[in-house]
Order: sequence, then C-alpha cells, then structure tokens
Amino acid sequence: MKREGTLRIAIKIGGHVFPFRLDLKRISEYAEVFKRLRSDGHRLIVITGGGEEARKYIDAARKLGGSELVCDLIGIQVSRLNARLLISRLGIDAYPEPPTNVEELRKAFETEKIVILGGLQPGQSTNAVAALSAESIDAALLINATDVDGVYTADPQKDANAKKLDKINADDLLKKIMSKELWAGTYELFDPVAIKIVKRSRILTRIIDGRKVGNIARVIRGEELGTLILV
Repeated sequence: MKREGTLRIAIKIGGHVFPFRLDLKRISEYAEVFKRLRSDGHRLIVITGGGEEARKYIDAARKLGGSELVCDLIGIQVSRLNARLLISRLGIDAYPEPPTNVEELRKAFETEKIVILGGLQPGQSTNAVAALSAESIDAALLINATDVDGVYTADPQKDANAKKLDKINADDLLKKIMSKELWAGTYELFDPVAIKIVKRSRILTRIIDGRKVGNIARVIRGEELGTLILV
C-alpha cells in the first residue's frame, strides 16, 4: 500500500561516485540514503553513470580505431558494472539484476525493490536513461546528482562571472547543450534526448550537487536545491 506523502523517484548518480580508485565509503553512503528512502515508503529507480573508468576505456577504444558505436557499448557495460556495485551494497533492498531495457525495468519496479541500472542502448546517455526511466514509472521527481551544484550561465571554472541558475527553461537548456558537439563519454549534466523526454512528460527535474549525499533526501523533502528545469 502506498503511504501518504511517498513518491516514485528516479535518481541519476553521476560518474563522480565511481572514480578510478573506487571510494567504497561513498558508495555505501549512497546505499544507506536509498535504504532509508525505501523504508520511508518511496519507490526508487537509480541510474549509475560510467565514471572515470568508462572514459578511460572509451578513450583507449577511440585511439585504437573503435567507432563511436563501440565506444558507446563500452560505456554501457561499465555503467552496468557500477550498477552491480551499488546492488551489492544494497543487498535485499535492491532488485538483483540491472535491467537492460524498459520492459525489464518496469517488471523489476513492480517488485517494489530499489531498481539499479546503467546504460540501455548506444547513442543514449545515462542522463537520457534516467529521464526515460522516470517517464516509464510516472515518477513525481527526477534528481540528477552530479559533481556541480546546478546549471550556470557559463562554465564557472573558466568564467568568474558565471552565475548559478535557480531555474532554467528546458528549451534554453537544450540550446546551451546543442551548442556543443556530443561524443561518447562526454555528456554533461543533461543531453538533448533527456531534455526532450523531461519536457514531453513534464517531469519535475532538479540538477543538484551529488557530492553531498544528503542533498538527495533534502530535495525529496521539498528543499529547493540546485537548478530546477522548467517544463
């Protein structure tokens, strides 16, 4: 039975959680947050990025002559390995296998376990997978927990005058992203497919600083952190 005030939530955790030297403490911290949210009655889908290991393998494949299709497939496999790490820590709270398509995702979600998955198909970032997952379960909220604290007017590392936006229209965010070339392993924050899915299904979406694990619970409680994507 659904408890009053509980939500269906999709959470994307970026590659910052999976550096070259894996931080088991950080992975465990995320797992504990997800366990508490499940115990509160929330139903979760968590999407894992590929992290630094995926970028290392993608770069190697590209230098060896691999196509962008091959690079995408490598990224997908690494993201699924990261999903398995989180599943291992969650134990009985997690669905035991990362779904590899939307049908598997829906069936897994009906078990009321926490569903963890990585990539699904080439040409589609894990941000797009997160948006698609949110759409497929009619999620009330999509959280993109990344290694920045929101969307800025410019790259804050290059422009001292860059300002963080509390809100941004989905179409404006799409224009910012489309101004850059997108290659396997280089998707930042969101990508065109993710934005279009969020827009068409009017999914409440926040991009937040995932380096502070507690921010996820704060957003679910209604705090206005990061950047809200207006749809």
